[in-house]
Amino acid sequence: MTETFIHHPVLLKEAVEALSIKENGIYIDGTFGRGGHAAEILKRLGLTGRLLAIDKDEEAVAQARRRFEHDKRFFIERGTFALLNQITKHHGCLGKVDGVLLDLGVSSPQIDDSERGFSFKQDGPLDMRMDRSIEMTAAQWLAKASENEIASVLKEYGEEKFSRRIARAIVTERETGVIETTRQLAKIISDASPFLEKNKDPATRSFQGIRIFINNELDDLKTCLSQVVEVLANGGRLAVISFHSLEDRIVKRFIREQCRGDAYPLNLPVTHSQLKPNLRAIGKVIRATDKELSANPRARSAVLRVAEKI
Repeated sequence: MTETFIHHPVLLKEAVEALSIKENGIYIDGTFGRGGHAAEILKRLGLTGRLLAIDKDEEAVAQARRRFEHDKRFFIERGTFALLNQITKHHGCLGKVDGVLLDLGVSSPQIDDSERGFSFKQDGPLDMRMDRSIEMTAAQWLAKASENEIASVLKEYGEEKFSRRIARAIVTERETGVIETTRQLAKIISDASPFLEKNKDPATRSFQGIRIFINNELDDLKTCLSQVVEVLANGGRLAVISFHSLEDRIVKRFIREQCRGDAYPLNLPVTHSQLKPNLRAIGKVIRATDKELSANPRARSAVLRVAEKI
């Protein structure tokens, strides 16, 4: 089972400290995973504090219930963080939340479990669903998508420069057989790539693109962020850990726009306070230390951005 795999939460100390935990505060972990960040938040909460966790993966939710079932400060909801507003309303804490943490992307247990189909480094069914209650797996999508659709996903979500060549190879391959395992897909991508990048598997970008598309990751992130200001209390913090440029660009743009406030013509003589900004950025971008990278190489691309509601 997935829960037997070792999980190393990225930027654990930095992310939790960025939330500036209050003992009696209300916090949301929008991506529970295997509970590394959640456990650290709970350590810092007092008896009247609350932590509401969200995850779309049924195994993560089951793990949360087993691990924290006796902690009355903890609540877990299965679903996407795109439902942030709805979930906080249900728990009676809309506009009262002191901190929201998002640790984006796929978790280590999901990657390490070959049955989940996220990794090109081991063979398994070509699934890639974070929420296995949704109908379409990666294999099912690749079996029916047009060459143009596949190329578009690889380019837009995977930033794959050879997206057209790879898409054509996938369509050609499926004419003679079903593409149903990660190893099959990784080989098709490798064979279609004209050259190999140093220290990077040729399947990296394509697997990322397909995974993001299947799980609607970027649209969910945009929807979640659009609700954050309403969910947070004044002085509440948003902390987001991103792992690739597409996610980080969305977070960076959101924080910048919310810090700027209302849009007025550049030559209009208005003060910054008159623009009614909603957030202020806290500190600079935070990355993993050399010590963390030596223990957990997956942290190498992690970027933490923090903002506070004003």
